[in-house]
Amino acid sequence: MRQSLYNVARAKATLTVAARTNGTVNGTTVDLHENKDASRSAMLVVHTGTITDGTHAVILQESDDNSAWSTVAAADLQGSAPSIASTDDDTLFELGYKGSKRYLRASVTTSGATTGGVFGATILRAFPRRTPIAHS
Repeated sequence: MRQSLYNVARAKATLTVAARTNGTVNGTTVDLHENKDASRSAMLVVHTGTITDGTHAVILQESDDNSAWSTVAAADLQGSAPSIASTDDDTLFELGYKGSKRYLRASVTTSGATTGGVFGATILRAFPRRTPIAHS
């Protein structure tokens, strides 16, 4: 049988696509053990639309209990957390996660914005302990 990413990966939105202005927004929690299919790998994908102004600093946060959150240490990341600016229209950013926590979410802090920018973020979970995974 031919290998298929569909059988070993699932995507889940953490930051809905929206226009963002000044302030901090925490994304929706993504459980790496959802459906008892514990994923052994994850990647944050940030996708932008039109960015008119401001700086939008995106970070990846992790938690053992879905309650106490901390910024993922640099040693547990592959790549750099994106800082989105007005030159980043229609751009895709990827950030790998090598840590061992169960829960992940994106968080963004926007500053210096009048109209801000439109973007969202998704966490891609992959390589579960059992395959194929269920898609719902």
